[in-house]
Amino acid sequence: MAQHRHKRVTDARTPLARAALVAAPVAFLTTVSAVALGVVSQDQPPSRDLLAGTALASSIGERSAPVSRSSSRAADEARKADRKADRKAEKQAERKAAKKAARKQQQNAAAAARAADVAVRQADTRLWTTEALNLWTSADGSAQKVGVVDAATKVLVTGREAQGRTEIVMGGKARWVTSGYLDEEKPLTGIAGSCTNGTSVPAGVDPDITAVHRAVCARFPEITSYGTFRSDGEHGQGRAVDVMVSGSRGWEVAEYLRANYADLGIEYLIYSQKIWSVDRAGEGWRGMSDRGSATANHYDHVHVTVY
Repeated sequence: MAQHRHKRVTDARTPLARAALVAAPVAFLTTVSAVALGVVSQDQPPSRDLLAGTALASSIGERSAPVSRSSSRAADEARKADRKADRKAEKQAERKAAKKAARKQQQNAAAAARAADVAVRQADTRLWTTEALNLWTSADGSAQKVGVVDAATKVLVTGREAQGRTEIVMGGKARWVTSGYLDEEKPLTGIAGSCTNGTSVPAGVDPDITAVHRAVCARFPEITSYGTFRSDGEHGQGRAVDVMVSGSRGWEVAEYLRANYADLGIEYLIYSQKIWSVDRAGEGWRGMSDRGSATANHYDHVHVTVY
C-alpha cells in the first residue's frame, strides 16, 4: 500500500498575511500621491472656494465689537448733562452782566445828578427864550418831556450844552431845551401901531394876511414890498404872503412873526432855508432841503402861511 505523505507548501500564506502583502503597496502609493499632491498644491494658486472662505473668515474677524445699549445711554446722559451745565453757565454769565450794567447805569445816573446840582448852584446867566420850547429831563435820547417854557421867558442858564440841547434851570431843577433859541434881548412881541408907509395887500386875501401885513408894516416901516396872490397853492388861496426882506433884518421879521403867531393866526413860517411850524413849535426852526436858488430857498423873503 502506497504511503501518502503530505508535502509542505513553502509559499503558502494565510489570508491575513496575503491581505497585508496587498495593503502595503497600496499604502505606499497613497503616501506618495499625497506627498506629490502637496508639492503640486504649493505651486498652484488657491482655489476660489479657498479664497472665499479666507475672505469670509477675515471679514468676520474684523467686524467691530457691538456697543451695548447701556453704554449708549450713558453717553447720551453725559452729553445732556454737559449741555445743561453749559446753559446754566450762560444764564449765570447773563445775570452777572445784567447786574454789572445796572450798577453802571446807577453810577452814571448818580454822577449826572451830582453834576446837574453843581451846575444849578453855579448858574448865574439869564437869557430870553425866543419861542416856546419843550423841556427835557436830559440831553440824550432817553430824555423825557416834562413841560414847555413859553416864548419871551427869562430863564437861568447853566452854560452846559450837549447833543444839540442847552441846560437851563426851571423850578430849581436842571432842564434841557433845544439850542439856538435863547437870546440876551427880549423878543419883539405884541402888535404895535398901524401901517404908515402906504403899502397894502389886495382885497380878497385872508383877514389874517391883512393882519400880518399891518403888524410888519408898523414894526418895520422900511419894508415896502409884499407878495400875495399868485397861481400856486396857498398864495392862490390868499392864505400866504411873502415879506420881501433879507439878511439879519429878515431874521428879526421872522422871529417877530413867530413870537406873535397866535395873535396873527400863523400856521408856519419859512426863511433862509428853515421852517418853523405851530404843530412842531418845540423843535424850533428846522432845516429844509436845497431847492436850487436864493428865492426858492427863501433867502430873500419871509414866507408866511396862515390857517
